[in-house]
Amino acid sequence: MEGTVLDPAGGAPGAASASVMHRVRGVWRRRWVMLGVALGVTALTAAWTLRQPRIYASSTSLIIDVTAPRILDGEVKEVMGEERSNYWFNKEYYATQSEIITSRAVASRVVDRLGLSKDASFLGLPANQDPAERAKALEDADPVGLLRSRIQVVPGKDSRVMNIGVEDVDPARAALLSNEVAAAYMAENLALKLRTTEEARTWLEGRLDELGRQSKAGEMAVYDLKKDADMLSTSLESRLSIVSERINSYNLKLTEVRTRIAAQQARVDAIHRLRRDAGNDETWAEAVPGAKDGPIQDLKSRYGEQKAACAELTERYLPEHPKLLECNRKLDVVRADLLKSLSNVVRSAETQLAEAQGEEKNLNKLLDETKAEAFQVNKKAIEYGRLQRESDNNQRLYELVLKRLKDIELSGLLRTSNVRVLDPAQPAMVPVRPHTRRNLMVGWVMGLLLGLGVALFLEMLENSVASQADVEDVLGLAFLGVVPRMEATKAPGDRDLYVHRAPRSAVAECCRAVRTNLLFMSPDHPCKTLVVTSSGPQEGKSTTCINLGVAMAQSGNRVLLLDTDMRRPRLHRAFGVPNDLGISSLVVGEGSLDKAVKSTEVPNLFVLPCGPLPPNPAELLHTRAFKELLRTAGEKFDRIILDSPPLNAVVDAAVLATQADGVVMVLKAGRTDRSAAKRALRSLADVQARMFGAILNDVDLRQPRYGDTYLGYQGYGPTQDEPKGGVAPS
Repeated sequence: MEGTVLDPAGGAPGAASASVMHRVRGVWRRRWVMLGVALGVTALTAAWTLRQPRIYASSTSLIIDVTAPRILDGEVKEVMGEERSNYWFNKEYYATQSEIITSRAVASRVVDRLGLSKDASFLGLPANQDPAERAKALEDADPVGLLRSRIQVVPGKDSRVMNIGVEDVDPARAALLSNEVAAAYMAENLALKLRTTEEARTWLEGRLDELGRQSKAGEMAVYDLKKDADMLSTSLESRLSIVSERINSYNLKLTEVRTRIAAQQARVDAIHRLRRDAGNDETWAEAVPGAKDGPIQDLKSRYGEQKAACAELTERYLPEHPKLLECNRKLDVVRADLLKSLSNVVRSAETQLAEAQGEEKNLNKLLDETKAEAFQVNKKAIEYGRLQRESDNNQRLYELVLKRLKDIELSGLLRTSNVRVLDPAQPAMVPVRPHTRRNLMVGWVMGLLLGLGVALFLEMLENSVASQADVEDVLGLAFLGVVPRMEATKAPGDRDLYVHRAPRSAVAECCRAVRTNLLFMSPDHPCKTLVVTSSGPQEGKSTTCINLGVAMAQSGNRVLLLDTDMRRPRLHRAFGVPNDLGISSLVVGEGSLDKAVKSTEVPNLFVLPCGPLPPNPAELLHTRAFKELLRTAGEKFDRIILDSPPLNAVVDAAVLATQADGVVMVLKAGRTDRSAAKRALRSLADVQARMFGAILNDVDLRQPRYGDTYLGYQGYGPTQDEPKGGVAPS
């Protein structure tokens, strides 16, 4: 694999899942912490459980029916009776009974009956308490609330059984309290029924008096209406029938009169036409209907006879003859009588017409008066019906309330209850609390959870790079290998050349593994120049640089170590060479590379010291002369390793990274801060430096966290020339 340009902001591929696994491994490393916390919590739970008082429980079983036994007739219903019987009603009903059992009313009955307000043992007061303090405590105590807190109601499944349980430190008192609570509940239930019945009776009595007054007022209103309508002997319906008959009679009579008027009107109209058509001829009256009656016929006969006699005398006598004059006089008299009779016939017809018209007028008047009377009777009937209905309704309500009042008075005399005891409570000798086994199990589980939380918390507080997972998952770098911790008895010079002087040690083997990984990073284009740096000081980058150079030199390569840390150079002290001529001298043109390069006791390993400390190291490394120095050294050596300053301290390492083939980061196990390492990587990413990977330095293989991961490295040491013990490299 080849080195890559790292982007610390982007993270490593698969970082999320790898981070989870990293947390899991971190928690597993702290499994003894988890176990210790779990044991501690379990021990505390056991101690707490053993200090708890023993609590005993007793239970009384009740059978609660929805309605009390029905002793009276089915029509006599109680005030609190309920005819419904469905699932939801029963559920609400039994839930209500549970609330009543645990109510203050029931608890107060038990406290008053047993005198619990003065019972120091029940109230939990110390036996040797001062009398004044005990009196004050008894005054401040709430025995009702204390008893309510000890009552538990457990309804039986799919049944009408209700279990009333009471807990107490005394098993006998627990049974007594349970039975007394059941008795108090039954008494309270009956008292509630009686109170409700009494309230209903009082209300019904008030309503009964009011309805009685209303019924009496309604009857008087009906009486006054009948009196005003003159209905003492007949009803409104009868009177309305009489008026209707009268209206029908008047209508029939009026029809007859109007028919007669039409006939009379036709007769009178005919007479008027005869009179108009006859002119001065007075004989027109003979054609009048009715002129042929007996008297008129006699007059007509006499008139004809007299007229014939006068005509006979006219032939015989002169006009002035007395007999003729007498005859004419008699003829005039008879004629006058005839005309008078005929005129009376005409006047009779006109009189009959006028009489018929007057009768029609009177009939119309009577009909109008009768209709008005009918309307008035109808109005009275409506008012009468309304008053009668109100009176009847008031009477029915009165009778209904009276009947209900009698039923309530009768049911109130009963003392039946819908609750009965199934099994009374008995003292139980086995305590229900504390549950020792359950508490210990809960304590163990809670301890494990708390231990897990502590382990996670410690893992979250762990902010150092300590394992391969930290390098790969957190920093996203390729892991090149580890360097175990060296023994503490070695002198500083011996530690620097430890790989050379102890080639069979675990440190030497790890360095050779790192060398192999680096060589295989890019087999087609092997790295020529390599920068070794760290995020901060004292992380072992110089020692790692020397060990890596020794391992490469042992493989047959000519290796040159460049001490580019121009602020705190160290390679010249490690190899015991002078520092009067070095990199700073060559950059400014003093001396030559061959004279500046020093050989070491390690074959094929050479070192180029820093030289005199310059005032401007970063600017010196930016010069063309330094680049030319690297190019010239590259022509003479197979590998060039640059020991650079820490990245977070100065910018020298970032400058060197742009001129080398790649960078290797040295991380001190358990000390290098993750955030500091990320800042260092970001500075390298800013200059587009190529990262080969990271080396985890100063790894203590004896720690539990490394025992399973790097177990294979421990097989190589310690050897005969390696005493046990370890110390961190500088």
